[in-house]
Amino acid sequence: MKQTESASSALRRLRVILVQTSRPGNIGSVARAMKTMGLSDLVLVNPRFEGACQHEEALAFASGAQDLLAGARVVDSMAEALQGINFTAAVSARLREFSPPVVTPREFAGQLAANGELHAALIFGNERFGLPNDIVEPCNVLVNIPANPDYSSLNLAQAAQVLAYECRMAALDGQQPASPVGFQGEAASAAQIEGMYQHLEQALVDIGFLDANNPRKLMPRLKRLFARAGLETEEVNILRGIARQMTARRRQD
Repeated sequence: MKQTESASSALRRLRVILVQTSRPGNIGSVARAMKTMGLSDLVLVNPRFEGACQHEEALAFASGAQDLLAGARVVDSMAEALQGINFTAAVSARLREFSPPVVTPREFAGQLAANGELHAALIFGNERFGLPNDIVEPCNVLVNIPANPDYSSLNLAQAAQVLAYECRMAALDGQQPASPVGFQGEAASAAQIEGMYQHLEQALVDIGFLDANNPRKLMPRLKRLFARAGLETEEVNILRGIARQMTARRRQD
């Protein structure tokens, strides 16, 4: 993080995304957790009830953070939710075979505080089902809260509070990350990286390396590989150029 950047500026680079939330009270509680730590960017993806931000229970649980609810956006897709984001973090207690690199809340917060180019999103899933693999796998990191292994159950708002607190402390302290992201150029956006994955997948099908009818685990493994790299915009463009040449050469043959 640049020395001249204030803590509030760093926190403005962080978005909280709630996916298919079932309980309006949880949305209100997350808004309260965010506001106490200086976060304000809240996006809801397909909440499971109408009028999520105006629901009586949500307003009651917000307890003074109703302004944050009023400013929240409700969208229909992850693509909309991730507009303007170049670093994505899925929050989950369940580790996956093909998850991106796993970090603690403190490590994530340190990355955000140390790199002023990051515009990050914390993605929380449904209270009962969590996040599906197709949302987790393209993320840059998976944030896992190191809770008591004998009882690791945190509700949605509690998990959001832990993450918001760590991000605030890192922003205030200028904490250095445990595993620095190390971007030198402009970090690629989530939309750019997803477009690259689609382009690369089609190129691999075109050259016969990937069987579209039996893809197995190739693309999840590649997504995990690239998530560790922390792709820049120019690097995404290079990879798409390679995919373009693969397809063109195949057609010439």
